[in-house]
Order: sequence, then structure tokens, then C-alpha cells
Amino acid sequence: MNVTAFASLRATRVWPLLALTVALAACSSGPKRPSPAPLAPVSALVPATLAWNVGVGAVDPLMTPAVQGSTVVLANATGLVQALDARSGQTLWRADAKAPLSAGVGSDGRQAAVVTRQNDLVALDAGGEQWRVRLSARVFTPPLVAGERVFVLAADRSVAAYDGKTGARLWSQAARGTDPLILQQPGVLLAVGDTLVAGVSGRLVGLNPTNGGLRWDAAIARPRGINEIERLVDLVGRVGRVDDQVCARAFQAAVGCVDAARGTLQWTQPADGATGVHADADRVYGVESNGRVQAWKRANGERAWSTDRLLHRGVTAPLAAGRSIMVGDAQGFVHLLSREDGALLNRLSTDGSAVVAGPFLAGNTLIAVTRKGGVYGWRPE
Repeated sequence: MNVTAFASLRATRVWPLLALTVALAACSSGPKRPSPAPLAPVSALVPATLAWNVGVGAVDPLMTPAVQGSTVVLANATGLVQALDARSGQTLWRADAKAPLSAGVGSDGRQAAVVTRQNDLVALDAGGEQWRVRLSARVFTPPLVAGERVFVLAADRSVAAYDGKTGARLWSQAARGTDPLILQQPGVLLAVGDTLVAGVSGRLVGLNPTNGGLRWDAAIARPRGINEIERLVDLVGRVGRVDDQVCARAFQAAVGCVDAARGTLQWTQPADGATGVHADADRVYGVESNGRVQAWKRANGERAWSTDRLLHRGVTAPLAAGRSIMVGDAQGFVHLLSREDGALLNRLSTDGSAVVAGPFLAGNTLIAVTRKGGVYGWRPE
């Protein structure tokens, strides 16, 4: 394998799914949720022009897209996968997985991989379906397509690699950790140099992509509390990566950064959030469970700033780009905040349904996907 090519809320019990889903629904039916913070008037200090808008059909919140250069590959709730040109919004190709999906799309720009709710790993490209393999466990994290291989992080915390051309399984690393619960939302799986980095419970682990051998193991958070839900600390996507440093969030427990070249924990700080983080040269950015947006110093984890202007608005994981931190919300807005202090720089509108994927950047186009299946591409100035 060419190592250079390689480098380019819900929770469920690992076995009976229904019982805990119902239990969590009962927990959520308690006190009335706080009203979303009212939106203050905004002047477009960072202008952004809507370049295009297309519809792809209703999108499941788990369906995170894949971005390679100016190509965006995404799937709708029925399993239709399509690649879009981020410069124009035009469809490059479509292929049908023929079933609803349990995880988002992984892609290297040419080949895409998805996992259906029937546990089928399906490889697709412009010519349609290439191959299909039945997995032994559910998957909520998008597959990683890299180096002519497809890597899968399963709900039982196992990691496996499949041949990109044939679907033959190349290796499988047994499940790590004994926590009985796992989040039913995207986790962490990425390439850093010639190392496969996966989130397993509250830890980042570095694996040899050729055989699955363990290279290092760094804990961002450890299970705590007196019951299974309180002890749930799975790492959640997205992550903030700067060079070899990978920063991630452990569900409602902590935010921390790991040197993925050495496998050493650099810092960790308590944090109560359920969505991923992003990073730039100076800071790590995240959103707490109540919608508070905050920043930590990337060098040591000290708090840099926080803002409460988006409290209780169902805010997504952030994106750091240009002068801004960009987040979507459950009312269909994309908010641009200052990287320096969280001040509001602009607000962009969609179709009024929740932003479920993004914001993310493809080339120089800012993209967000809504629950109704609206895909919006803006050009920030």
C-alpha cells in the first residue's frame, strides 16, 4: 500500500437497540426545553453570496458527506448517493445503494463507500455499485476510503479493512473496550500520515493500516459515573486536525488533543458537549450541549473565549475557515462568528429545516445540507 496515498443524540446498547432508545426518549420527555436564544440583528461583516442551491431529497441526520477537493459526495435518506461539483452544484454522478443507510459517505474522490441499515458495506462509483459485503455489526461512522482500501469502524468498536477493488476483507482488529453502550452518531476515523486513527470509547488509537496492528493508544476521557449512560464517553466527529495534532471531543466529558505522530496526549479539558470540534493554528473550537460556542488555546487547552448568543438553538459542530467560525442550527441558519472572540459576523438562511450536515468547505465554497435535503453553496468574500 502506498502510504502517501493513504494520507490524503442517540445512544444504543451494542446488542438490543430498542430498549435504550425508548429509555432515552422517556428521559427527554421531562421538563420543557428552554426556548432558543433570540437572534440579534446582524450586519454582514463577512459577506457571502449564495452561488447555488439543489435538492437531493430528505437527509437523515447521520448522513455526513465526504469532501475531496471540489467534489462533495452525499446520500439521502433512501440510500441514493450522488457526487456534486462544489463550484457549480451540478451532479457529477449518481448511484443507488438500494437501501437506507446507517452512516454517512466515505470517498477518496473517485470511489465512495456507504453502509446500509442491513449492515451491507457497499462500494460505488460513477459506474454504479462495485461490490457489496455483509458486516457482522452495525456502523454509524462513515467508512474511510484511502490507499485503495476501505476502512470501517463498527458499533462494537472493531476496526476492519477491505480491498477497494474486490471487497475482500484484509484484516480485522477485534473490539476494544468493554463499555456496554455506544453512541448512534458518527465517530472518529481518519488517516494521519501512514497511521489509521480511530476513536474507540474515549480514546484515540493509532493502527497500522496494512495489518491493523496497534501503534499507540491515548485516552482523551475515561468512563466515569455510576450508570451506563453517565459512563458513555465515545469520541464524536468532526475532529480538528493541524499537521499531526488531532483534537477531538469525548461525548459530554472532555475535549483534548493528541500528537498522532507519537501517540501522546497533549492536553484534555472537561467539556459538556455532544458534537465534534474543529481547529486552526491557534485554537480549538466546539459547541457545548446548551449551544455555548467556545474556544480553547490549541497549545495547552486553556479557555480562550465563549459566547452564549446561540444558546438552545440546536447548534452543529463548528467549522473554522477564513476569519470565521461557522455553525448551523436547528432552524436552518448558518452563523458566522469571529475566530477572535465569537462576535457575530453574518447569518445565512436555508429552507428553515435543521442543518444536519456541515457547514463544511469544498474548495472555496461553503456548503450546508438541511434535513429537507436542501444543499446550499455560498462564496464567502
